[in-house]
Amino acid sequence: MSTISETTTAAAERGQRHLPGEEGTWVFILGDMTVFAVFFATYLYYRGQQRALFIESQHSLVQGYGVTNTLLLLTSSLCVVLGMKAVRRRLAGEPTRAAPWLFGGALACGLGFSVMKFVEYGQKLAAGITPATNDFFMYYFILTGLHFFHLILGMGVLVFLIRAGRQASMSARQFAFVEGGACFWHMVDLLWIVLFPLLYLVK
Repeated sequence: MSTISETTTAAAERGQRHLPGEEGTWVFILGDMTVFAVFFATYLYYRGQQRALFIESQHSLVQGYGVTNTLLLLTSSLCVVLGMKAVRRRLAGEPTRAAPWLFGGALACGLGFSVMKFVEYGQKLAAGITPATNDFFMYYFILTGLHFFHLILGMGVLVFLIRAGRQASMSARQFAFVEGGACFWHMVDLLWIVLFPLLYLVK
């Protein structure tokens, strides 16, 4: 069973770039992003057909929620990047235990995002706004709901990363799963970075 250091060294000797994570992870991530791209294109098409309705409905969204959630996810991605660096240092023999705390920080940001989203959904439903209100809110609830589902999955991945970050050694395959989990969380962040201006800002 090869270790992460042996695998990385072998790749460097062959002059190859290291692709983080398992290949299957990237098939899943790219497939998922393709599905979201289709949804984004469909949303923009119907927005073009009903511009006045979409712009009027967009005014009922609170941009502050979107900005706060964007900052939370950007911070969480930074924590994951730093956490992966800490994992590599620990596997290289450095006595650092920062990785679990950094991944925990990313998880806390994800929980903060969840609270904000529940508050936002609650206000919409209390005002009588549902997916059946009009086409804009149908896409709003579908797109943000799908993203929120991915965020919940991502928080489960972060729990796995917290546990993995405590290990002093792991095989190359185990490390690939850790990298893949980090890439999945970055995808969750990237999808929101597209969703936020699409739903809250684009006029």
